[in-house]
Amino acid sequence: MSGGPRISFETIDSALSSLKNCQSYINSGMDVATQVALDLVESFNDEEDVNNMEKVMLEYATMDRELNHYIKAFEETINQVKQEKPENLPDLENLAQEKFLEMESKNSDSDLQRNEKYMYFKDQLKEMKKQYHGNDTIEQIDEDIAVTRSQTNFICPITQMTMKRPVRNKVCGHIYEEDAILEMIQTQKQKKKQVRCPKMGCSHVDVKGSDLVPDEILKRVLDSQKKQSWSTVDT
Repeated sequence: MSGGPRISFETIDSALSSLKNCQSYINSGMDVATQVALDLVESFNDEEDVNNMEKVMLEYATMDRELNHYIKAFEETINQVKQEKPENLPDLENLAQEKFLEMESKNSDSDLQRNEKYMYFKDQLKEMKKQYHGNDTIEQIDEDIAVTRSQTNFICPITQMTMKRPVRNKVCGHIYEEDAILEMIQTQKQKKKQVRCPKMGCSHVDVKGSDLVPDEILKRVLDSQKKQSWSTVDT
C-alpha cells in the first residue's frame, strides 16, 4: 500500500494508553457530577440546576462512548493486521479510522442511557429525591430520614458494625462495608473460590468487585446520623 507515512504498532500502543488514561478522567468527572447533583437536591436548588447536571452526565457519556470506539477500532485493527501478517505494513491509522466511523454510524441515544455511570447517576438521583421532596419542610425531611433509619439496616453483614462506606451489590441489592467485602473477595480469589453474598438468606454465590457501587444515599443518612450523635454529645 503506497502513500504517506505509516504508524507503527508502538505508536498505537502509546496512543491507546493515553486514551485509556482519558477514560479514567471521564469516569472521575462523572463521579463529581453525580455528587454535585445530589448536593443540589439536598440543598433544595432549582430543578433546572439538577437537570443541567444530567446534561453534563450525558456529555460525559458521549465522550466515553467515542473513546471506547476509538480504542476498540485500533485494537481490532492491530489484531487484524497481526493475524493477516501482510508483507508491507498497511496504513493503520486509515484502517482504524474506517472502523471507528463504522461504529459511530451505529450510535443511538439509547447507548448513552445504558452508560453504567449514567444509570448509577439516575438511580441515586431518584433515591435522593425520595428523601428530599421539593415541597417538604426541613422538619418533614428529618422525619423521613428517621423513618429510613428505622427501616434500613446500617450494620454490615460481614463486620457486624455500623457501616462507614457502604457499597451496594448491583446483582442482589445487598449492602456491605466496602473494605470488608473487598477483602473477602481478595481472600477468596487467592483460594480460587467464589464469594457468596454474606447477607443471610441470599442465594447469590458469585460476588464480584465490579458489581459493587457506592450507596451515596445511605452514606449521607449515616453521616447525618453521626453528626446528630456528635451534636447530642456536645450539648
